This record gives sequence, structure tokens and C-alpha cells, in this order.
Amino acid sequence: MRASRAVGIAGYGAYVPRLRVRTADISATWRVRGAAAPAVAEKSVPAADEDVVTMAIEAARTALERSGAGLAGIDAIGAIWVGTESKPYAVKPSATIVAEALGITPHVVAADMEFACKAGSEAMQAAVAFVGSSMVDAALAIGMDTAQSKPGDALEYTAGCGGAAYLFAGAAESLAVVEASVSHVTDTPDFFRREAAHYPEHGGRFTGEPSYFKHTLAASRQLLAEVGGAAKDYAHAVFHQPVPKFVEKAAAELGFTPRQIRTGLVAPRMGNAYAGSSLLGLAAVLDVARPGDRVFFCSYGSGAGSDAFSFRVTERIVERRRGPSVVDYLERRRLVDGYGHYLRLRGKIRRS
Repeated sequence: MRASRAVGIAGYGAYVPRLRVRTADISATWRVRGAAAPAVAEKSVPAADEDVVTMAIEAARTALERSGAGLAGIDAIGAIWVGTESKPYAVKPSATIVAEALGITPHVVAADMEFACKAGSEAMQAAVAFVGSSMVDAALAIGMDTAQSKPGDALEYTAGCGGAAYLFAGAAESLAVVEASVSHVTDTPDFFRREAAHYPEHGGRFTGEPSYFKHTLAASRQLLAEVGGAAKDYAHAVFHQPVPKFVEKAAAELGFTPRQIRTGLVAPRMGNAYAGSSLLGLAAVLDVARPGDRVFFCSYGSGAGSDAFSFRVTERIVERRRGPSVVDYLERRRLVDGYGHYLRLRGKIRRS
């Protein structure tokens, strides 16, 4: 898919909470002695005053600061979407709160996106469409989550918190131009949470094949076919990262090397941020990408589907790198005081 008007990323920003819980502390409670160590050593945890809305605001502010003088201020933003599966209100949009805090209300399209782990890239597709059709001059797409996981479940070892925000505008104002994008979806119920259930359920091995790999590979191959390219044409590749081995396997099958995926693989240091996972990886790549680099991006969301994008980095990337980088957020870590403290912070201890 290509927009009728050339579109790109004018600004981007990330956010990862400072707090971390060690997966070894989780293992000490739930795993049998001698079990293999988890693939992720620790994961990010929101503090008592952090949620999807507060984190989305922080990431969006950085994105706006990085957008440069090419935009006519916040008045140019005509749409904002927040992709998440862990919003603070069951019935009330998070996007309107974020828009109000940023000062872009009232004449703006605002809504929450929901598609499991690809809610953020779904917002990106909508932003590209709105800007590419000239309905608006600029649009904000945000993917952010405070990941949900049942105590003792496999997800508890990898489900972290965080995400990123992207301001899309015309290509002439952008630090990375969108060359093309595709979406690939099917009804594959590998992960879901029913009404009134506290935690989501997942299909174990079913979440890998035919879920993650089928959709990631199909979307990726379709995108490469549409742009007439191959893995070797890209300096960087970013995939959704529930666990590192999924990324490594999918990338290898598509022909990407470990070097191409290294920068965007942030999950080992903070866990899988659900809707923000692949968006965080893209932000980490943009933090170091050089003008002329091409960046391959493919998300995945249970239920199920993938969005794939091809970006070309412009010379504006260098002047737009102000504010905290993804690595800055990853390195400002502070461990919580054990598994019990983590349970209390996440509201997993119910006393009534």
C-alpha cells in the first residue's frame, strides 16, 4: 500500500518506566528448581503514578519536540490514536486525555486502537492514511502498554511496560519517509481476554506457529515484494519481540542477519511492551540510523495480524535527535524490592 501523498515520520519519542523486576525473583516463587532460566533477565514495571496515559504523554512530547520547525506547531495535528490493550479506563478513551495534555484539542480526531500487540502499528497505518490522503497535515500514532500477566504464567517473565509515539507528516518535513506498508490479518485466536477476566489467556506453543510466524513472515514477504527489495537492502530490521528467539527465527528465515536486528531488539533489556514493543525497537533504530539507511519494520498482534513498513531515513535525522533516547530509558533502571513489591505495584494482590 502506498499513500497518494508522500508521508514520513516527522518526530518520534519513546518511554520506558524506570522500575525493573528481575525474572529470577519471579522464578524463585513459581518455577521448579533446576528449570531453564527465562529468556529475559528483567522487565520494566510502571510506578504507582504511571499508566498508559502518562507514558503516552511523555513519549508524544518528545515526538513533538523532535518534529522541528517544519510544522506549523501543534495546530497542524489533526488526528491522534493511542494503541493499547491496557488502558486505565475500560470505557473512556485514553487518546482524548493525551490530546488535552498536549494542547491539541478540540478540533482533532481522537480514538483508542485495539489489536493486541499491533495496536500501535495499526495507529501508524491510520496516521499514514490520514496524512497521505491530505485529510490532515499531521497525525500522532502511539503504542503504549502496561502489560498484563497472570502471576506464575509464562507471560509474567516477558511482559514489560513502555512504548513509543510517532508524528507523521508530509515527506518534505520527515526524518524517515514511508516507502510502503502492508497489513496481513486472519482470525487466529492465540491470545485473548474475555469480559470481566482479570488476565489474558494464550495458546502456548500455538502462539508461535501458526500465529506469530505465519503472520510476520506473510506480511514481511508481501512488503518486500511490493517494494521490489530483499533483506540485504536494509540497514536495520525491527520485529515484534515477545521473546528474542522468535525475532531471530523470523529474521533468519527472511534473510536478515543478526547485525541487522541487533539495535531494534530491546526486549531482552525491558521485556515485551505489547503494543509498544516493535515501536520501541523502531525508536531505538532511529536513534542511531544514518541518512540513506533503509529500515524494515514488522509488528505482530494476536487475534491475529501484522503490519509491515519500509522506511528510508533522510538527512533530517541528525538534527532531530534531541531529548532522551531509548538507551537512556533502558539504562536509568532501578530494581524493585523483590517479587512481593512487584505484585503490590501491579495491583495483583487482592484483599477483598
